[in-house]
Amino acid sequence: MKSPIASALLIALVLVSCRPNTNKQAYTTNSGKIYGTFYNIVYQHPEGLDLHASIDSLFADFDTSLSTFNPKSVISRINRNDPEVRVDNYFKEMYSQALEVSQVTHGAFDITVAPLVNAWGFGFGNQEHDSTPDVKALLAITGYSKIGIENDKLVKQNSSIMLDASAIAKGQASDVIAGMLKERGCTNYMVEIGGEVACQGRNPKGTAWRIGIDKPYDDPANESQELQTIVLISGVGLATSGNYRQFYFRDGKKFAHTIDPRTGFPVDHQLLSATVISSTCMKADAYATAFMVLGKDSALQICNATPDTECYLIYSGDDGKLNVAYTDGFQKYIAE
Repeated sequence: MKSPIASALLIALVLVSCRPNTNKQAYTTNSGKIYGTFYNIVYQHPEGLDLHASIDSLFADFDTSLSTFNPKSVISRINRNDPEVRVDNYFKEMYSQALEVSQVTHGAFDITVAPLVNAWGFGFGNQEHDSTPDVKALLAITGYSKIGIENDKLVKQNSSIMLDASAIAKGQASDVIAGMLKERGCTNYMVEIGGEVACQGRNPKGTAWRIGIDKPYDDPANESQELQTIVLISGVGLATSGNYRQFYFRDGKKFAHTIDPRTGFPVDHQLLSATVISSTCMKADAYATAFMVLGKDSALQICNATPDTECYLIYSGDDGKLNVAYTDGFQKYIAE
């Protein structure tokens, strides 16, 4: 549903402090590559400690739960129908949030979409782009209502059902790292993994964290740095999904990586990117993907009815120019 390099590139503009801080400790930055994308974590520890080792340990721990590229992970073993596998707390947390978003969006978000994503050449399996898959057959093994958790085991109605948590897991991982920083005494921090952001407090300049939202130009090489807008956030999670980094053309038609779990086909509408701000990054991540499936009007309707959730949508007008639409509550986050 979402590319490993998260849709809209979000740039944390971490600046040098220009005024005294009540806590004199310097900010620490830890960056690197994880889960097929990049991360950037900035925090102020009360004792000036560098927590990179703890961050790496949590990344490794999380990977053993929800990475479809790790054959030993919980989700990979579930996909292989390993009779001995039990779900862990990371998986339970992911499943609970995924189920809620699936229900609210009437199936626009669905972690059982893996066979469809793979068949269209965007997932962790098939990477071929030269044919149209048997969508009818794949829809028979797709549907969030066809799975459940019983006695710490994932139960499937059909053994061919496979899961893909990539549209929610990076947001969850950002929350997990943010939670560790908070437990270690950090009150000012920003965690960004592949564009999914969880933050609290202030940046080194002493203001809310400044996050850039890219203009959604077709950019498979991830080279564009032109921003549509900048938001100021603290104490929330932010995620963006879009169809301008991962796509391919066949017979003159563009096929985007966002697959509608209800129809089995890649989405084909004017919505180019969806940025969501919510109480957690995991929740924002899932809704951003769902909104890309739903399109502008339905996304705005559902977002307006969802507590603690706001969205900013960029779409193509009939004249081909970029247009924006956002919920009333999003306005307070836009930098002047």
